[in-house]
Amino acid sequence: MSVNQDTDVPAVSGPPLEAPSKPVKAAKEDSRTDMVGKALGLLVLLGDEPRGASAAEISRRAELPFSTTYRLLGSLTRDGFVDYEPDGRRYHLGLRVFQLGQRVSNHHGFAGTALPILRRVTEETGEATILSVRDGIHHLTVNKVDGPQTFRVTSDPGHLGALHTTSVGKALVAFADDATRAQLVDELPLEPLTALSITDREAFRAEIEQVRRQGYATMDEENELGMRAVAVPVFNAQGHAFASLATAVPVFRLSMEALVALVPLLQAAAAELSARLPQR
Repeated sequence: MSVNQDTDVPAVSGPPLEAPSKPVKAAKEDSRTDMVGKALGLLVLLGDEPRGASAAEISRRAELPFSTTYRLLGSLTRDGFVDYEPDGRRYHLGLRVFQLGQRVSNHHGFAGTALPILRRVTEETGEATILSVRDGIHHLTVNKVDGPQTFRVTSDPGHLGALHTTSVGKALVAFADDATRAQLVDELPLEPLTALSITDREAFRAEIEQVRRQGYATMDEENELGMRAVAVPVFNAQGHAFASLATAVPVFRLSMEALVALVPLLQAAAAELSARLPQR
């Protein structure tokens, strides 16, 4: 090993110097960030469990040690993000999550601005009206108004659904920007939810092209047996869909032809939403 003769600093033997404290602090911050991510992951998992889940079930689904899961659930329960049911020893999403969700909904205008428009559509159709946005490879129901009929549509606000099996989802894909649409058409998982679901890639591509040509999307028992729907895009200033608006009915109440006849009404409501809602 060579020694630099130009330096005046003598060689020193002994134990290595301690590393600066900054990397240690950064490591602690990374650890905290990781735990925050895990806690948020638990909330997402609980969102898929309307009847709640035990700590052991959540631990398995999250692929986390039971001790870590239990500790995180305790913190989330203490802060109101999770409720604990002692009798069944099950955890549910807490009201704090609902409170934050309502604030998000109000911020985007989905409650105050959109709700009167959805109610007006339902008054004219007598059927459920649904407003959805895209959340990754799913559609997210952000608002819904049920019709006066006793048969209810089950897609309540907060529901995450498939894009390829729903009218709202197809509308969001078909009228996304070119790059997003191409990626979704090529890569979206096409898992069947009923025997009528589109699972062939080329068939899905053709469906999306048809939706673009006709300006609306349909669902005929592809997502849920006994239900059909029609949806139109809600456009932003760039001409891309930032939301979609649908009417959904049980198959025994309206034919597909009668449902498609509602498209002009939905398009008028979508244009009003486009003008009033904050766009993203």
